[in-house]
Amino acid sequence: MRRLYFLSTKIAYSFPIQLLLNNLKRNHVLVLCWVVLFAMITGSFGKYLGIPYLFLDPEYLNKVNFTSFFIIGLCTAGFTTAFHITCYINDGHRFSFVGSLSRPFTKFAINNSILPILFLAAYIYQIVGFQKNNEYTTGTDLAINLAGLITGYLTMTLIFFLYFWFTNKDIFKYVVCRIDEKIKSNVKVTRASAMKKLDIARKKQVRVDYYLDHTLKPRKVEDHHFYDKSTILQVFDQNHFNLVVIELFIFFVVMVLGLFKDYPVFQLPAASSFMILLTIFVMLAGAFSYWFGNWSATAALILFIFLNYLAGENFFTKRYEAFGLDYVRQPAEYSVNTLRAFNDSISIENDRRATFPMLLNWKKKFPEGSKPKMVFLCVSGGGKRAALWSFTALQTADSLTNGTLMKNSVLITGASGGLIGASFFRELKLRQLADKNINPYANQHRREISTDNLNPLIFSLLANDLFVGLTRFEYAGNLYLQDRGYTFERQLNQITGSLMDKPISAYDSAELKALIPMTILTPTIVNDGRKLYIASRPVSFLNTEIANFPEYASHKYSGIDFQRLFKDHGADSLRFLSALRMCATFPYITPNTTLPTTPPIHIMDAGISDNFGLNDAVRFLYAYRDWIAENTSGVVFVSIRDSPKLANIPVSEGQTIMDAFTQPISSVYNNFENFQDITSDLLIGYSHSWFKNSIDRIDIEYEAEDYVPILQKMDSLRKTNARASLSWRLTTREKQSIVDNVSTEKNKQAIQRLRELLKPEN
Repeated sequence: MRRLYFLSTKIAYSFPIQLLLNNLKRNHVLVLCWVVLFAMITGSFGKYLGIPYLFLDPEYLNKVNFTSFFIIGLCTAGFTTAFHITCYINDGHRFSFVGSLSRPFTKFAINNSILPILFLAAYIYQIVGFQKNNEYTTGTDLAINLAGLITGYLTMTLIFFLYFWFTNKDIFKYVVCRIDEKIKSNVKVTRASAMKKLDIARKKQVRVDYYLDHTLKPRKVEDHHFYDKSTILQVFDQNHFNLVVIELFIFFVVMVLGLFKDYPVFQLPAASSFMILLTIFVMLAGAFSYWFGNWSATAALILFIFLNYLAGENFFTKRYEAFGLDYVRQPAEYSVNTLRAFNDSISIENDRRATFPMLLNWKKKFPEGSKPKMVFLCVSGGGKRAALWSFTALQTADSLTNGTLMKNSVLITGASGGLIGASFFRELKLRQLADKNINPYANQHRREISTDNLNPLIFSLLANDLFVGLTRFEYAGNLYLQDRGYTFERQLNQITGSLMDKPISAYDSAELKALIPMTILTPTIVNDGRKLYIASRPVSFLNTEIANFPEYASHKYSGIDFQRLFKDHGADSLRFLSALRMCATFPYITPNTTLPTTPPIHIMDAGISDNFGLNDAVRFLYAYRDWIAENTSGVVFVSIRDSPKLANIPVSEGQTIMDAFTQPISSVYNNFENFQDITSDLLIGYSHSWFKNSIDRIDIEYEAEDYVPILQKMDSLRKTNARASLSWRLTTREKQSIVDNVSTEKNKQAIQRLRELLKPEN
């Protein structure tokens, strides 16, 4: 019993345990960083956004291999070293015996490794679990990937070990003492902080009986005398200087990478970019704590308030622009008067008549005297998942109808990734008219549209938007910053073979001739929640309904036409990729676009106002209701959505206090799509009263839950939820599940129904 007590005491007062307890007690910010990382790799945070996959299945140059895991290992070791440095600076004075040891920082880091080792072990465990459940990964691939991670971790650890091995004495002796002594004697805040640490070092030592040496053997802490005041200050100086050197090195590397960010080889995996950002944050936190000591929390609050004030004064304003627009000219006025002027009855009727020839040309594609079905293609948003799903669904449905689907389609509406996939398929169909060798149904195009977009975006956020952001490029005679918006468009342009790199007006002729369906993009204006109608020509006729109440002067106006608002700013030169980017503004990832107006309007994802595009299609139908009713056998709304419309109703049992507290807000967020579906059903239901012909609806849904019996389960994180994550990057298995899902019985029946509706005799 006595031996057991002695052993427990020995463990309790060992250096590793005391450092762990010290971190839990004092270094809450550092511990929180580890908690966030643990939550990410285990799927406790961001599971349905695909965040864990960035760590468990990292891509580099569109491949998951030794190199991608090697980079992750490097960055993980870099973060771990930053953690050790910050802890040493903040709390090394509480364990003064370390100063009597040879290579004190090395000993400190070894004993401070409980959290890093736990994380690395959990990380490897999660990788193994994920890869084992991934049928596209072999045992050999798993071993190679783990070897890459461990090799990268050990390589970076060795680099830092060598650095500290030589700098623990030399830099202090020959640099720090000569440079920093004068600073320390003059900067009162820093010296006061150091003296405070000295006082703690003398009076408030943490009891430690044993420590691990560099051979991992336990050693007893010997009695020693405290160093004098100058020695303690020199220890602080030395390690603070090391922190500054490493920080400057990381900043230098990030800035260099930012200058070459357009080259794929410099675009690190998204998880690595996050690790680098977290490393910089931890090191800045350490420096902040060193300078301000116990006042660091107060100083941080004051700094935040000051920076928040400067941000409110537009001191840090960064404008993300739409390429093709002229931002040098006097901004256009955006006001209620502008809305009223651009939506007057004359403008609406002129736009309606200007687009009417498209319907006549559409009718000419069919035998004289026939009344074909008119199709409205409505695609939902949902990032890369929606892009691949809409493209796959269009490929399949158009192929099975022998091209009749696109032939009968007159309009494409929707949001976000769905519009990207539909626009790419539309472009391939247009190119096929001039080059029969182009096959819109080829598997190659699915691989292209499903290629990762996230790595370049996250890396651009780190390396360009935060630290560089100085390089420019020219488009349509104007200069623009190569920011995150540019990165998104450049990557999208690459994966689609530069086929859509053209001004939006370039589609006007093909759309007017009805060679391809007209596409109307409707991103949301953040300022007032209205839509911005973007098309190859003015489409203010989408607000036709206001003509029913000409005597009412307080129309809210659902949207404003882009071409009319920016007529003097090169609206017809707007890059089509920029229009797609504005419709696919994923929060915090894809930046909000600012347009040249007074006041400046900011653009968000089209899915905020109508994620499924059905409302805009109904508006188009209403504008031409009489002609369409007379010249067709009815209309078909084909809704290609990346979520089931009639999903299972969730059970709200066993709510925690936090669940009950957040329910008023979370219920609105969780039912956002339901609200939009109800509104769409209402509009289409009422359309039977004013459209004198048949209306059919076809839903092609990515309803992954129905496909679980075939796929069993996605992976060790998602368990039985087979739905792909909402992200701009998909894993191999997610891609395959999306492609295979078009073959569910429900979707087969929907496409068969579509084939029957589009038969020539109908």
